[in-house]
Amino acid sequence: MTRAGPRKKVDPAFSAGRLRNAEDFLKAAQDALSLADEGQNAAPIMSNIVNAAIAFGDAITAKHGGVVNTQDHAGAPRLLREVLRERLPSEHETRFRKILAEKDAAQYGARPLSLATARQRLLDLERIAVWAVDELDR
Repeated sequence: MTRAGPRKKVDPAFSAGRLRNAEDFLKAAQDALSLADEGQNAAPIMSNIVNAAIAFGDAITAKHGGVVNTQDHAGAPRLLREVLRERLPSEHETRFRKILAEKDAAQYGARPLSLATARQRLLDLERIAVWAVDELDR
């Protein structure tokens, strides 16, 4: 049996608030990236990308499973898989993992992150966002 990661129960209505946050974090990342100067540290942009991905995942697991991931954000894709099973496309699971792998560097690291990496993770996030909104409409 697979050990369940840290989670908390939430009302399915929690989903709407997390979706709103996800969309706002996504917009903040898009706006910041459009205004960024070449060579600029992309860590703050990446932080918004990471927060948006976490919030999209929470919105889905809250609505369809009545739970959200806590503490171990790297384990969020596992909870998505548990809740959605085969409805989670493997390419989106991979995108979630790539984005969440940047969390520590973006939010706690000391080295600057590149705009090229932020652009790629933003593309991943935009693809996740389209799918997530469709999934939430189910």
